[in-house]
Amino acid sequence: MRVEIDPNSGFCAGVIRAINGAEGLLAEKKSFYSLGAIVHNEAELSRLHEKGLVTITLDDLAAGELLPGSSLLIRAHGEPPATYELARSKGCEVVDFTCPVVLHIQKTIREAWESRRPAGQIIIFGKIGHAEVLGLVGQVDGNAVVVENLSQLEACIESGAIDCSRHVDIFSQTTKSPVEYAELCVSLSRRMASQDLLDVHNTICRQVAGRHRELGEFAMAHDVIVFVSGKASSNGRVLFDLCSKMNSRSYQVGDVAEVREEWFRADDNVGVCGATSTPKWLLEKVADYIKNLH
Repeated sequence: MRVEIDPNSGFCAGVIRAINGAEGLLAEKKSFYSLGAIVHNEAELSRLHEKGLVTITLDDLAAGELLPGSSLLIRAHGEPPATYELARSKGCEVVDFTCPVVLHIQKTIREAWESRRPAGQIIIFGKIGHAEVLGLVGQVDGNAVVVENLSQLEACIESGAIDCSRHVDIFSQTTKSPVEYAELCVSLSRRMASQDLLDVHNTICRQVAGRHRELGEFAMAHDVIVFVSGKASSNGRVLFDLCSKMNSRSYQVGDVAEVREEWFRADDNVGVCGATSTPKWLLEKVADYIKNLH
């Protein structure tokens, strides 16, 4: 049985920047706080927690769980302006590792809203409640409609939540499927009263967009796909769905404990891949485990 790790899988640049930054701070401070999970991968979180990283929630911050002067890390997903104001009011030292791509989108969405209001509308294609999406919605004081799929977009148009006779700026969460975003934008364009009233912003991360194409090719080139990602990873769900469409023998695991020997045949060509939140060391661990099954 041959086992190959997808060379394009693993942390994206934004997550690498946040993880490296956290490890550098831990070397100096021995412990500090992360507002939310720094990465949506249980194995990597466990590794960082052992080094001293403490994950807290926004409710913890609001309740005064941190002592004044505590260091608070903002992860790659980003946060709305209100979070920074709250942290400052609690006397926290904010260490900002928001992904530069996300920061650019936050700036663009603010500018679009300020230039259009009150007549304009903001639509965000993303997962409702996702940290990055909450950060984007917060840039416009909640004046955005978030849709997760085409049916939700159509329902919002039918209900009047989206008015196609008014100007619309549409954005996407950085890790969403480029194909789904394109389909959604085409459908919206057909419903608009005038094409001059629609601005489509290409906000899917280029690295993520390229990974969709590469991962599809990788999935088709192997007999079996073992996709490694955390249960809370939105990007993981999107990419695993892509693998499943390209290869019916695709399986998703969080760690080696979830790998099943009955998935494989002795002469299979196995591909191991993962999400933008999956560390390389975990991909290697799973690949080594599979190699030793036969």
